[in-house]
Amino acid sequence: MTRIRRDAAPTTRADVLAVEEPLEMRVNGRRLAVTMRTPGNDVELAAGFLVAEGVITRAGDVSVARYCAGATGADDLTNTYNVLDVTLAPEVDPPGPESSRNFTTTSACGVCGKTSIESVTLRSAFDPADDGLLVDADAMLRLPDRLRAGQSVFDKTGGLHAAALIDGHSGEIRVLREDVGRHNAVDKVIGWAVLADLLPLRGHILQVSGRASFELVQKAAMAGVPVLSAVSAPSSLAAELAEERGITLAGFVRGDSMVLYARPDRVQVTPARSSSHI
Repeated sequence: MTRIRRDAAPTTRADVLAVEEPLEMRVNGRRLAVTMRTPGNDVELAAGFLVAEGVITRAGDVSVARYCAGATGADDLTNTYNVLDVTLAPEVDPPGPESSRNFTTTSACGVCGKTSIESVTLRSAFDPADDGLLVDADAMLRLPDRLRAGQSVFDKTGGLHAAALIDGHSGEIRVLREDVGRHNAVDKVIGWAVLADLLPLRGHILQVSGRASFELVQKAAMAGVPVLSAVSAPSSLAAELAEERGITLAGFVRGDSMVLYARPDRVQVTPARSSSHI
């Protein structure tokens, strides 16, 4: 790479870049979608994707997941680790045509390629609206820094999103994943949770490093997550969906402030101690 700065001569050196490669996801041998992702935790990614599509809700819904040979010719059976086939349990219905993507989704797109508006908004088997979780505001404000501290790949590349599941009662980070796509990072953490049979994710907070889009609220709802916290802004549809599904949506969570767009009742503010003396 060549770096150019004002009032300095260009410099050339090697650089570390975030890896982005396609992953073709198949279900029962049938192609479902191709997404651009950062390799790693691909089974979790596929499992989280299937949760978001309303196909699976527990680990037992998946019989086996395995990489397939990326054959380009009769004599080429090299496993490229870019094609993953998930075999569902016999009693689980495979995703219908409405779940298929018509083209490769980029790292910036999670619902691109859906064949109808109706297929974008799915009803979850779980209802986060009645989750009684209460979260201290100060604890929530510390989550972005804790997320950033766990981004080991970001430290080297500066080019990855991250998502983490936090136990809202203990404050423990249960899992943290990085990816070039924010929706992929969320799929990976939710996929980890479903494979660990933790759904619904009652009492948990989903912290993301970027903005809160409609699709991220949808993924949270499908996993039963009651609180979604984002470093940047939400979209109007994200706020509307969060309100509809009973999800606490926090945006601009950074420094010493945040903005609550839906279900603010779950966030408790500890009154500041008065500095005056009586």
